Amino acid sequence: MHGALSDYLIKVVPSWIKFAVAGPGQSTNVYNEQTIYTTPEHLMPLIRFLRDHINTQFKCLIDVTAVDFPERAARFEVVYHLLSPRWNNRIRIKPDELYPAADWFERETWDMYGVFFSGHPDLRRILTDYGFQGHPLRKDFPLTGYTEVRYDYGKKRVVSEPLELSQEFRLFSLESPWEMQR
Repeated sequence: MHGALSDYLIKVVPSWIKFAVAGPGQSTNVYNEQTIYTTPEHLMPLIRFLRDHINTQFKCLIDVTAVDFPERAARFEVVYHLLSPRWNNRIRIKPDELYPAADWFERETWDMYGVFFSGHPDLRRILTDYGFQGHPLRKDFPLTGYTEVRYDYGKKRVVSEPLELSQEFRLFSLESPWEMQR
């Protein structure tokens, strides 16, 4: 199912779009956002077109994030969320220099998921400590074996303590990642 924006983009720049999804076919349909799937080599021209074209004007980059699919060969899916204040429209682009704020979102995505963005000027940790090992939003991230470094007001010094990220009913298995056992 397509929306008016998807149909327009498929008509104007068909070679940049693999396919489009809009409406009830999506997992979430809160703002009737449309999702455009593209290839990595067409990502920059498509986003530039969406930002600069008179009929789209997606001037605001809202977020860049990733989704972890451990069962897929291409495990991570990067998602760009754009907003057009002029046309009151939102769109998701799934594979920046075009939006300066993308640097911060890409750093956060790298820190949480381990997705590498080539050409990024400063790809380093932004939410976790610099010595932190791993990427905590990956589905295979272990929940035990980490330490927390914090200031203890009672002891008036920095302390390091074992940290357990407890979560009920979590059992991760690569063969069956969505089944939970009690």
